[in-house]
Amino acid sequence: MPVTPSSDVIAQLAPTGVLRAAINMGNFLLVTGRDPSGDPTGVSPDMAAALAGRLGVPVKYIPYEKPGELADDAPNDKWDIGNIGAEPQRAQVVSFTAAYCEIEATYLVPAGSPIKSVAEVDQAGKRVAVTARSAYCLWLENNLKNAKLLQYNSADAAVKAFTDEKMDAYAGLRPGLIELVEKLPGSRILDGQFASVQQAIGTPKKNEAAFVFLREFVEESKKNGLIASLIERHGTVGRLSVAPQA
Repeated sequence: MPVTPSSDVIAQLAPTGVLRAAINMGNFLLVTGRDPSGDPTGVSPDMAAALAGRLGVPVKYIPYEKPGELADDAPNDKWDIGNIGAEPQRAQVVSFTAAYCEIEATYLVPAGSPIKSVAEVDQAGKRVAVTARSAYCLWLENNLKNAKLLQYNSADAAVKAFTDEKMDAYAGLRPGLIELVEKLPGSRILDGQFASVQQAIGTPKKNEAAFVFLREFVEESKKNGLIASLIERHGTVGRLSVAPQA
């Protein structure tokens, strides 16, 4: 049976009578466009809308250009749920469900690079360009031990530095790298992944009752096929994967 929100859950997630859903507009796989009214469309907004429907309230989208900015607003009462990648740094202020979908993150290396595997990137003297405060950047901050991680405010800036400064690798989501490799002759995408970015629903730490409900809602959505149907609806089959049951 579908999980039913209690009055406490509704009060926490929609204290104004509306579910304020913070959406990371920077993830081109989860936000694939805008509707005629200007609201975001894609798997992430649709998950928020499905949740609002379960709560019996309207949804209001709160767009953020970068996931780090979204996470920064968690203590500021700007949103009730936030759809971003779950990472330990963000979990200090946000309670995250298990992932509802996953995206592979790996490296692009330049033409002529001797690097053959993901593991070979993390060596002393190697330089890696990455978009600052992305979920995969946060993972690399915690896990790269030897290579130097160089962070930039946008993907365009990171790619420019990677090419202009002849860096050893550019870190990104595999689907985005597939598009990029066509623009950089001779470049290669490494097989495998260094991480799987876990796209989840978060809520501010204070919302304890709501978090339990959100966790159950996400697991139900994976099991009943909702997330798979959203991935198909928005044309991201093969680029997004439904996360395993928790």
